[in-house]
Amino acid sequence: MIIKRLSRYKDQVKMILNQMEGIKKWQYDFMLDIFGLFLSIKGRMNFLQFGRYGKHCEQRYRGQFEKTFDFMTFNKESILHYASDHQAIAFDPSYISKSGKHTPGVGYFWSGCASKAKWGMEIAGIAAIDIDNHTGFHLEAVQTPNNLETESLVDHYANVLIQRKDDLLCISKYVLADAYFSKKKFVSKLCENGFEVISRLRDDADLQYKFYGQ
Repeated sequence: MIIKRLSRYKDQVKMILNQMEGIKKWQYDFMLDIFGLFLSIKGRMNFLQFGRYGKHCEQRYRGQFEKTFDFMTFNKESILHYASDHQAIAFDPSYISKSGKHTPGVGYFWSGCASKAKWGMEIAGIAAIDIDNHTGFHLEAVQTPNNLETESLVDHYANVLIQRKDDLLCISKYVLADAYFSKKKFVSKLCENGFEVISRLRDDADLQYKFYGQ
């Protein structure tokens, strides 16, 4: 049963890879192997484990992971093929604990669980929410830089979505985000690029009615 499911899964991966442009034979075979390993390996996944259970040596996996792969297009094509037509885009940054000092991008980022800034990394997670099937599909994780010099953090978050609007708008124009993103410069920038933002106001929001003199 497990072998049949894995074989069916690989057939689905092959179909999506065949739809993508610019995929060469070596990358096609490697990605087919690595997607199978993602489902097969129990516990921690690293290059040592890939070399132990995969078709290639550890150094081959290290070298291939230094090359780029268009995960956004792969995930988008998978969602368009297997998900329903009733979808929305979810966006939420997530803190990742990291104690080392030499990993690129480490710094102090806000941790919602700890309610304070902590040393580590942050990724901006983008997902597609399938409303009819009550599930979500990962699209892409974008690492947040630790030193934004030319733009604010809110501008950076908005640009992450705008830079991917051609792919995202194929799925949905509705962006779901929490109260942190109920800011004019975030909402306005996304609306100017074809999105609609669904969020809520902060708990300390001060709403006022416009006075017309009566």
